[in-house]
Amino acid sequence: MQQARKIIIDTDPGQDDAVAILLALASPELDVLGITAVAGNVPLGLTEKNARKICELAGRPDMKVHAGAGRPLVRDLVTAEHVHGKSGLDGPDLPEPEMPLMQAHAVDFIVEAVMAHEPGTLTLCTLGPLTNIALALVREPRIAPRIGGIVMMGGGFFEGGNITPAAEFNIHVDPHAADVVFRSGVPIVMMPLDVTHKALATRARVGAFRDLGTPVGLATAEMLGFSERFDKEKYGNEGGPLHDPCVIAYLLQPALFAGRTCNVSVETASELTMGMTVIDWWHVTKRPHNAQVMREIDDEGFFALLTERLGRL
Repeated sequence: MQQARKIIIDTDPGQDDAVAILLALASPELDVLGITAVAGNVPLGLTEKNARKICELAGRPDMKVHAGAGRPLVRDLVTAEHVHGKSGLDGPDLPEPEMPLMQAHAVDFIVEAVMAHEPGTLTLCTLGPLTNIALALVREPRIAPRIGGIVMMGGGFFEGGNITPAAEFNIHVDPHAADVVFRSGVPIVMMPLDVTHKALATRARVGAFRDLGTPVGLATAEMLGFSERFDKEKYGNEGGPLHDPCVIAYLLQPALFAGRTCNVSVETASELTMGMTVIDWWHVTKRPHNAQVMREIDDEGFFALLTERLGRL
């Protein structure tokens, strides 16, 4: 039997973050060493609490949850309560968590975990702004060549942005952190809007979660029923995009996705395009390739995987 892949999930829950966490905790192929929270969709005091709520929903109160950066490296924090509600997890009525928040700072936990494991054996899964990861890379540069890879949800190119015309939310919140990460030399797999906008949580797909009849299935349907209302109105599609679970699905079934390796640079100077991920898709520059950028997804296979795995919890 193949050994489970060791991962750390860095997140700012967020309903779609919550589904990604549930997918990871339901999958024996993944060994989740811990969850690190960052300010993003809502402030840090809510994201760390929401991460613990989701762990308890999944029956994993033993999971280590660490709070990290409460603001971006340089800019003021931008949040997204207009999408996720005041709590960040509006929809289901989840109880206040009883499991403790770990005392160690998320950045310390990331650095110590990477240094404690054999090089190349630990993957970072980032579902929110990249502040914690950038701080870890700056604080201890020796971790960069030891990280097995970063699989991230963030950015966009052909799809443009979803918080500004040019920028996707996670990158826009902390573009300077994203710039550090993309320049780090760590192998990156990027799930941009170009992929996630094809993973639509239609009424039938949300209904499949509800039909599981379990607390996890019902809570997932209620979470998506709340957050998707905004995206359906915004995009005019039959369902809103389900962004963050693409990161975990890639680790489980990479054949669900297709893309190419190219250079990704992050705009940090222009207010007009702040946080834009400039993707050299057609290889028109000589900038070194630094990311595998996904553009296609087997959406039917993706939702089949999600439904089957969440049914295990």
